[in-house]
Amino acid sequence: MGGMGLSYLGVFVGAGLVVIGAGYGIGKLAGSALEGAARQPEALTALQTMMIIPAAMIEGLGLLALVTVLLAALKLNSAIVPAATAAPAAAEATAK
Repeated sequence: MGGMGLSYLGVFVGAGLVVIGAGYGIGKLAGSALEGAARQPEALTALQTMMIIPAAMIEGLGLLALVTVLLAALKLNSAIVPAATAAPAAAEATAK
């Protein structure tokens, strides 16, 4: 059972790192865009337009990581649940 706990730990630590990285990427992107707008205010609309696509890609990566973690956790969980439900049925069959 210790290996299964480490599997869950690995899945969620990996997801946390991806989400932290996505947050850092969006923050860096927005900070750079604001700095560029402060230096050259007339380029604000161009900066906003150029910022939208990379921000959506970074956010999509974070969402994909969370979906992957959910699927991995459910797959790990499905490996545990049938074994737990099969034990009472086997014990009941031996009791008869």
